[in-house]
Amino acid sequence: MGPDVKGNPLYISVYLLIASYIIGEFIFPKYPLLYILNLFGLLIIILMPIVFFSSRNAFNAHEEKLLPQTETNKIIKTGIYAYSRNPIYLCFVLFHFGMFLTFENIMYFLCSIGLFFWLNNFVIYEEEKYLQDKFGDEFERYCNSVKRWFFFS
Repeated sequence: MGPDVKGNPLYISVYLLIASYIIGEFIFPKYPLLYILNLFGLLIIILMPIVFFSSRNAFNAHEEKLLPQTETNKIIKTGIYAYSRNPIYLCFVLFHFGMFLTFENIMYFLCSIGLFFWLNNFVIYEEEKYLQDKFGDEFERYCNSVKRWFFFS
């Protein structure tokens, strides 16, 4: 049995996108941003699905399942996983942030913060505890050489 993760991060991310749109468009006011930030947000929105599918393909290439609750047989250390231990979760958070920058909807920003804290403190914590128990020193070395969130641990 895999890590004791409650919920599917992909589904939670999509549900938050829908809720952010509804609440942000019809309840909260818009907060105008500089046009360059809108373009930067659009770039993030375009790049994150590419990174997501690249990360997913690495799972498929190593014959691993994507759901966090499933058992793991090996640590993926190649491709994007040589730079970030959690590129898929990074994509979810940055996609929400990109939506905020592009559409100036504060709910996307608030959900990106909430999603980050949930993923970091509940999902990743459980996954890393499971991987540490299963792989021991190998996982410890991987953690020492690769950041959790690409730019910080």
